[in-house]
Amino acid sequence: MITDARVLQPEFIPREVQHRDAEVNYLSSVLDPITNGNRADPSLLYGPSGAGKTCIAQFLVEQLRESVVDLDYQYVNCWEDHSRFKTLYRMLDGIAPTVDIHRQSTPKDVLLERLRTAADTPYVVILDEVDQLEDKSLLYDLYRIRNLTMVLIANNENDLFGPLDDRLHSRLTDCTRIHFQPYREEELVTILRDRVRWGLDNDRIDVSHLELIAVNAVGDARVAIGILRRAAHAVHSGHSDEITADVIRKVTPEAKTEIKQQTIDRLTPHQEILYNIIVEHGEIEPRALYEAYCERVEDPKTNRMVRNYLAKLEHYNLIVGKGNTRARIYQAVA
Repeated sequence: MITDARVLQPEFIPREVQHRDAEVNYLSSVLDPITNGNRADPSLLYGPSGAGKTCIAQFLVEQLRESVVDLDYQYVNCWEDHSRFKTLYRMLDGIAPTVDIHRQSTPKDVLLERLRTAADTPYVVILDEVDQLEDKSLLYDLYRIRNLTMVLIANNENDLFGPLDDRLHSRLTDCTRIHFQPYREEELVTILRDRVRWGLDNDRIDVSHLELIAVNAVGDARVAIGILRRAAHAVHSGHSDEITADVIRKVTPEAKTEIKQQTIDRLTPHQEILYNIIVEHGEIEPRALYEAYCERVEDPKTNRMVRNYLAKLEHYNLIVGKGNTRARIYQAVA
């Protein structure tokens, strides 16, 4: 059943992408100065989860690496590496030795200076979930590195630009913005057909069943591929001879639960506390939520930062906010 399991993994970058020609062409033009040894202006890819932002960014950087000999590249997930130290460490690790760097004893400015020195050729950094950076002034420091090109990825541009100070705002608000819409059902079917062609026995799933997966994924390619992976594994394990509608219906909740748990596992400590409070209460209004949050942490963030955290939880469908600002209620998504 499964001929190449790699194509069913969420981090797989295809050799060709579907239904994102405009976005690919636009970002490619922005990155074009790199082919002449120059850095490109910062770009921001934004839109909902599963809309292809990360895939397109990595796809184009891989193309650049085929044509530019002296090109360094690093991908950083700022949700996982959200502190200034972790982000700088991950970036430096892409181009220079880091064995002598220790979190407790190495000053942050040393990492930044070493990054400036090491980046002596074009260096592209994809900062995924960039709105999760605890210290967004780091973006200003990175902007000033001569050979460094930043590709920023976020769900919502306001989540990134809203908290910026004037100095950073003036540098980044003019960056190229590329908005990604959710995939339509027929677009998801095309994406799934490619994955089947590259990694599965073609005769084990009918197009109508790919359409069923697309309906269940609700515009999210990550969910669609997750359902296909679960269904293929069920058949590969001998539970069925082919991927049927019954198999898809059975594995769809499992695939969604798996993705949801992966998202929960990536929450920062403060986000996890907020999420747990909402789950425990069932529903809770903002003031009570903030008070409960402050009781559980030693160094609570500001109301504004907490609102940013809650917006992130909403983007990933972990919670839902109902009502306007004054009468808002937060609920956990089952």
